[in-house]
Amino acid sequence: MTQDTRRSLPGWLMLLFIATLALGTDEFVISGILPDVAGDFGVTAGRAGLLVTAFALAFCLGSPIAAVATDRLDKKVVLVGGLIVFAIANGLMAVVDTFWLAIVLRILAGVAAGAVSPTAMAIAGTRAPSGSEGRYLAVATAGLTVALFTGVPIGTWVGQMWSWRGTFILIAVVALIVAVLSALLTPRVPGNEPTPLSVRLGPVRDWQVLSLVLAMFLCGAGGLTFYSFLGTTVERELGAAPGNVTWTLLLVGVVGVVAVFGGGSLADSKGPRVARLVIVGGHAIALLAVGIYLALGGGFGLWFLVLVSVWSLFAWALSPAMQASIIAVDPQRAMLSAALGISGLYGGAGVGAAIGGALIDNLGAASIPLVASAFVAAAWLLTTRKDRPIAPEETPAAAGPDAAGSKEN
Repeated sequence: MTQDTRRSLPGWLMLLFIATLALGTDEFVISGILPDVAGDFGVTAGRAGLLVTAFALAFCLGSPIAAVATDRLDKKVVLVGGLIVFAIANGLMAVVDTFWLAIVLRILAGVAAGAVSPTAMAIAGTRAPSGSEGRYLAVATAGLTVALFTGVPIGTWVGQMWSWRGTFILIAVVALIVAVLSALLTPRVPGNEPTPLSVRLGPVRDWQVLSLVLAMFLCGAGGLTFYSFLGTTVERELGAAPGNVTWTLLLVGVVGVVAVFGGGSLADSKGPRVARLVIVGGHAIALLAVGIYLALGGGFGLWFLVLVSVWSLFAWALSPAMQASIIAVDPQRAMLSAALGISGLYGGAGVGAAIGGALIDNLGAASIPLVASAFVAAAWLLTTRKDRPIAPEETPAAAGPDAAGSKEN
């Protein structure tokens, strides 16, 4: 192990972690405050779910667009600028009084998040010491997962103690502080020469990549949609006290962090194909079990929490196993392939939130995990195809730090 590898992590890397923590909190915190948001705007919970759709789709579509539009700019400039726009969009949520204006602000926040997330990865990967690219990338992107058991429960608690608007103020303040500190501490990464979009999106022409991205889309439309309406299910449908929403989300987050590392370990030990078949299949079965429990009139209690915990185990183990599968198809373009996977996941979450809103308004909470299980079962069928053998020159090691860093992520 080199001296650079043993060196303690720099402060600017911690700032990138906090930045993605804010992004993850902003994406998922709606789950815990959705009933209050709906009541304040005078809309149904299903319609309020469009706030999730707006952010997720803007994140999904905004990321590649922002990457192309800012290709020549210094990545530090893009990071700081994106965080400032993100902070403004969240801060304005504290004063907005029109639902459709809130939708516009969520779109703006999603586009800004779509610019910040890949930029944070680019800075981490580029400025990491040789041989530590994966470690730096893992830290920079870990905030998205850590948000599940820190940012989301804290944001939900703030919303319940004061107001859901206070949650967005908290996110805005954190983002603004990180923007200021990043302007002072984050190293510069010069922009690149423009890359044709056809080259940037080359892996999309590979059906094996496309099928796995589609599988992630369906998993997002299933698992992340259930998560988006979990708070509403606990409080409104099961009649639990508002405080139980925070504890349920905390449970999901703690199990989720364990699951992320478990999914990566399973992919390393058994191979990406076995890992994705086990995880996606278990995900579908777990959602079906939750749906049946709710349909049979089960209430909030131990069995509900056990079922949600099992679902969390498969749901959050999904990303590392699926990303490992996608990257293995085209190691030479590992970062692009991984980005497509994330776009598929968030795109599915956005579309699924709209479907979930219609389901909960018209058919009740049990319909969401039941329909979600069908989405994830369809995703499992797409993952059954055998992986194409990788030529020696296409291995992650041969592909350079780009591939190695993404694999560890």
